[in-house]
Amino acid sequence: MVNEIIEDISLLDLTERVTIDDPFDGEVCRRLKKTTLARICVGRAGERYRTETMLRLRADHAVAMDAVWSSVDEKVVDDLNFVKVQTLIRDKEEYLTRPDLGRRFSDETIGYIKENCILKPDVQIIAADGLSSPAIEENIGDIYPVLLDGLNAKGYKVGTPVFVRFGRVATMDKISEALGAKVTILLVGERPGLATGESMGCYMAYEASPQKPESQRTVVSNIHRNGTPPVEAGAHIVSIVEIIMDKKLSGVELKL
Repeated sequence: MVNEIIEDISLLDLTERVTIDDPFDGEVCRRLKKTTLARICVGRAGERYRTETMLRLRADHAVAMDAVWSSVDEKVVDDLNFVKVQTLIRDKEEYLTRPDLGRRFSDETIGYIKENCILKPDVQIIAADGLSSPAIEENIGDIYPVLLDGLNAKGYKVGTPVFVRFGRVATMDKISEALGAKVTILLVGERPGLATGESMGCYMAYEASPQKPESQRTVVSNIHRNGTPPVEAGAHIVSIVEIIMDKKLSGVELKL
C-alpha cells in the first residue's frame, strides 16, 4: 500500500483556480474568478459537479456549521477586560430556535451591567458571539485596540466593554438604555456563508433603545482577513462614530 498525504481541500486557493476542461480563454476565466467568491469556471463531470467542486462545497459548509455551533474561547475577551454577561438563552440549540430570548436579559443581568460598567459613556463597545464564534476569536484582538485608541484620541469617554454570550443584535439596545450611552458599537459574529466562517459585523446607533426601529443602526459588515481587515475596519468605525456624534443621527437618517 502506498502512503499518500492528501492535500486539505479547504486550503486550496480558488481565486484563480480554473478547472474547466480546455477553456476557450483561461485568462478571462482567471480574471473573472478574482472578482467574485461565486463558484464559477469549475467545469463539470457529465451533468454533475466535479469531485473537487463537491468536496470543497461540503468542506466550506462544514466550516459554516462549525462557526454556528462552536463557542467563543472567552480568554480572548478576558484578556481585553470585557465584562461578561448572558442573555436568557441557556444553550446553543435554544439560541438557534428562540431568537427572541437572544435579545433579552434578566433583571439581574441588567443590574449586574449597571453595577460593573461605566455609566453614561460617550461610546459603549459590546461584542457578541452571534452566529459565528470564530469571528470574535479571530478579529476582536485586532479591532478592539484600534477602536479604543481611536476613540480615546478623539476625546470620547469610552465605557466598560461588554461581551454577550448567545447575543443577538438587539442586545445593544438593552445595554445602551441601561447605561445611558450616546453611541453604542456592537461587534457580532455574522451568519456564515460558504466563503468564510470568520466574518464579523459592526452595528452602531446613536442613543440606541428598544423603542427605536431597526433602521436606527449603521452597519459595517464583512470584517475579516479576506474582507475588510479588522485593523482597517476599526479605523473606519472610529471615523463613522465621529460623524454620528456630530450629527446626533444613525441608521437610515445618517447620510454618509
